[in-house]
Amino acid sequence: MPRGEVIVYEAPDGQVRVDVRLERETIWLSLNQLAELFDRDKSVISRHLHNVFESGELERAATVAKNATVQTEGGRGVVREIEFFNLDAILSVGYRVNSKRGTQFRIWATTTLREHLLRGYTLNERRLAERGLSEARQTLDLLARTLQNQELVDDTGRAVLELIVGYADTWRLLLDYDEDRLASPPGARPSQGILDLARAGTAIADFKRELTARREATALFGNPRGEAFDGILGGIEQTMFGEPLYRSREEKATHLLYFAIKDHPFSDGNKRIGSFLFMLYLQQEGMARRRRDALARLWSQGGCGREELAA
Repeated sequence: MPRGEVIVYEAPDGQVRVDVRLERETIWLSLNQLAELFDRDKSVISRHLHNVFESGELERAATVAKNATVQTEGGRGVVREIEFFNLDAILSVGYRVNSKRGTQFRIWATTTLREHLLRGYTLNERRLAERGLSEARQTLDLLARTLQNQELVDDTGRAVLELIVGYADTWRLLLDYDEDRLASPPGARPSQGILDLARAGTAIADFKRELTARREATALFGNPRGEAFDGILGGIEQTMFGEPLYRSREEKATHLLYFAIKDHPFSDGNKRIGSFLFMLYLQQEGMARRRRDALARLWSQGGCGREELAA
């Protein structure tokens, strides 16, 4: 059995300390540790384990693992294979000995195991996400170079590739933001101020008219839900101890997009409106001209582009 992670369990009364192994999404203890934990003779624990397997309550092969351990015997180290029993077997013995320590250990083990699994899931999820982003970025870069070098795309196609490659890091940025690990980029400059409510309202109304004319928006598109949108704009401009909470234009643009999508301030079209306001704010601040031009070219084309951006 692999060594896995070792966590020390100490009984509430401090009378027993046991090194508990976490491996294969469960907890493992040896026969000696079980005897110490439940304050019973090893022969008693062994008899209970025998009855558990003999009755068919648990399968031995599924609940027992062996691990090579060095023991000191007669002044020299001897390698012995020690049997370890998983949490199912541990709890079965605990019920049989009817030990208070067994109940205490069960509560501790359940909590510890859940935290261990959640921590492992979170780390694996992030590793997979980062690996996926890296592979996706390499693939997109290769695709863009190949198509452009072979002149297999027109202006619209190049605009699509520019947008895709340019925003390949979006998921990483959102993940970092969600985990409060997103720092302001080097050279970030103070903003000129967030969009005011009147200008934003006029821009959204114009946006809705254009989409409605193309039959790409419903009557509910852009209808405010109470004062939620006012709250978003006010929240981005809030201060703490007399200092702006979001100082740079990059921070304000990011939070404008995030909250416009996350908080659903409109009855319909939150994703499109959030993206639209994000680009409008970049224009106001004089940022990302190349990407703005690429988006404008896509939007002006009647074919490829509108459907993807309307999602």
